[in-house]
Amino acid sequence: MKRLVVLIGMLSSFSFFSQTIKGTVKDNFGTIAFADIILKDTSNAIITGTTSNDDGTFSLEVKKGKYVVIVSFLGYENWTKQVLVENTIDLGSIILKENIQNLDEVVITATKRSIERKVDRLVFNVEKSVVAEGGSGIDLLKIAPRVQIQNGTVEILGKGVSRVLINGRLSPLEGEELTTFLEGLNGSDIKSIEVITNPPAKYEAAGSGGLINIVLKKAVANSWNNTSRVVYNQNTYNFGSFRNNFSYNKNKVAIVASVNATKGHHLHTEDLQIQYPVNFWDIDIESKERDDNYSGRFQLDYQVSEKTNLGFQYLGNLRKPGGFTTVTSNVFDGNNQLDRWIENKGDNKIETRNNAINIHLDTKLDSLGRAISIDADYFQYNSNNDRDFTTEVFDNSGTSLGISSAALNISDQNIENFSSKIDVTYPVDNVQLSFGTKASFTITESSILFFNTLSGTQILDYTRSNNFMYKENNFAGYVSASSQLSEKLQIKLGARVESTITEGVSREMAQTNTNNYTKLFPTIYVSYKKNDNHSFNLSYGKRINRPRFSDLNPFRYYINDNSFGEGNPFLQPSFTDSFEVSHAYKRIVNSSVFLNVTTDGFGVVFTSDINDETQIVTRENYFTQYNYGFTQSFSYTKEPWWESQNGINLLGYYTKFTKDFGTTPKNGMQVILSSNNTFSLSKNAKFIVNSWYSTAHNRGLYSVGKMFDLSLGYQHTFPESNLKLAVFANDIFNTSFLNNYTSIVNGVEQVYGQNSSTRNLTVSLAYSFGNKKIKIKNRNFGNDEERNRSN
Repeated sequence: MKRLVVLIGMLSSFSFFSQTIKGTVKDNFGTIAFADIILKDTSNAIITGTTSNDDGTFSLEVKKGKYVVIVSFLGYENWTKQVLVENTIDLGSIILKENIQNLDEVVITATKRSIERKVDRLVFNVEKSVVAEGGSGIDLLKIAPRVQIQNGTVEILGKGVSRVLINGRLSPLEGEELTTFLEGLNGSDIKSIEVITNPPAKYEAAGSGGLINIVLKKAVANSWNNTSRVVYNQNTYNFGSFRNNFSYNKNKVAIVASVNATKGHHLHTEDLQIQYPVNFWDIDIESKERDDNYSGRFQLDYQVSEKTNLGFQYLGNLRKPGGFTTVTSNVFDGNNQLDRWIENKGDNKIETRNNAINIHLDTKLDSLGRAISIDADYFQYNSNNDRDFTTEVFDNSGTSLGISSAALNISDQNIENFSSKIDVTYPVDNVQLSFGTKASFTITESSILFFNTLSGTQILDYTRSNNFMYKENNFAGYVSASSQLSEKLQIKLGARVESTITEGVSREMAQTNTNNYTKLFPTIYVSYKKNDNHSFNLSYGKRINRPRFSDLNPFRYYINDNSFGEGNPFLQPSFTDSFEVSHAYKRIVNSSVFLNVTTDGFGVVFTSDINDETQIVTRENYFTQYNYGFTQSFSYTKEPWWESQNGINLLGYYTKFTKDFGTTPKNGMQVILSSNNTFSLSKNAKFIVNSWYSTAHNRGLYSVGKMFDLSLGYQHTFPESNLKLAVFANDIFNTSFLNNYTSIVNGVEQVYGQNSSTRNLTVSLAYSFGNKKIKIKNRNFGNDEERNRSN
């Protein structure tokens, strides 16, 4: 339909018409851009057509006569009106009504303030957001309801660290790799963000923190677009980015390509205080971290026939983080007098590469909506980490007592994964049935080499070196059924079965660990729409959280003489049962009450050896946790110059330890408040005020200090030159970083803090050319869950 509209609009521009039909397309919450407007004559033949502009307006030049005007937009019922054109006609505001469709379909609206509660997810429409026009994917996630970005992690509040999907498929990245990718994603390419607290059976069962699905815009036929963006970030140091996105869609060929490059530095600081029985350690870590990142994506889709599409996609990334780090440890005696201080200096040389290839085939089986999708994926990940460090000890007067150690610690990891999957959609009568299978095969090899360089010569220390190989095969199948039982009641049921076989081998330790388990993961969703103002949803789902591959490596990775980390090959996956009841009022207020129960939970444990005064980072299965709470998001849009999106989150944590750490769990409540505001200063200028606040709270093994963020932004559009300028001042008071992260294990208290330049100034300038209606279509990979655990 859109191809026909664009073609007719182009042809009609060569004809002479004397009259005009105009109007503005809206829904109950604002204007709608890119709606299709078609004009037919009395014989039902199409005369001309167009699409609505960014502000929802449209205009058609026609001859005098009788016509039928049809206005349509995805997710809404068609608007039709017969008109007699003798003079210019202004149809005024054309209000489209939502069209209730199957449970999996996203109903698209036009403004960022519109939040919709679906049977299995919360949809946040960000297409019109100022942040979308001038920011990145990370910037948009920061203002999404129930989503928090903190210390390089993305999480749904009350759920924990979450996985991110792009157009319904899991991202291969996690942690810093993921945030780097999202920072390179153009915010203006994003249509909506879906917060899925209980993911359906179609998705991999991995990840107890729920899923966040970023829906990218699609490409209009017979069009092309290119957007180039330059971004400058000033913190203590600075870094710059160049991002370019290109898309082309004509006839049977669709191409999407992107290149992103970032280079520079940022300041990263950490602090750790350790209270031993006889003395006190105050440790400060300062790093000039590199921000060298290069990534690219190429996707080609070919329409083999009217019903079949064949596609190929490549995704590659090269990162060179790390940097020179100085660790200063001040050691105080029992009288709080400086006894000595230790300085550890080292250069981290890190390089990570990942390459992913996807081949996919989509076929429509009939006109009833039955379809089949086949994916084959290959993924390779390489990581090389070299740390060359020396440790020097000084007495309390600053006199050097000599270099106590010098070493080169080399850590390499290589991961290969092959997977294939089949998904089938098979509607039967009033039931939307879907089912599918997946097979995944992963091999990872890790090696650690420790060279003692104190003598000036590299001497391999076999007791601190190791090789570790890990294999994992995963087989899965699922079935899901949804139905509209009545005008008000919808239900969706699903079940996924996953069978996993693992083997881990430590060659130097002559140790082999195997695991074999099969688990069922059910999902239930019920939605009841009482009336236009009130709707209710109930959901239940079971999830699994598997350890990262690197967490299973049993050998030690040394940072310095007194600090090292080690994996645990005996780590077991944890399981989470999630319950949630939600209520939506007029798409303005969304409220939820939830309970998540995690069994056999695992995580990082900071321990200390009192005799050697050594800090150790380990991983253990050690808790059962109950997370519960109430969340509410609400919009204020009564003033045309002010849009406000706000959130209230009351979160509770109750933990039981299944291992004895010489301590008791810390249980408590947390309050998180957020407010994101956009003020229209003029048609082309907008001012942004975003903030959030988190109270100090206890959670499991740790307690955390309070945090506050206030960020300001300004965005100006230059329509004549297709330029957009955006300036953001983030974390103005420098108070949003992790602090007072406290644990007490075996009587030793450790207090940790981390700040990775949360306070910074970002300036971006974007230039677009081509067809302004371009919307990017994205294809992701079928082995994303395995790749997600590779970091």
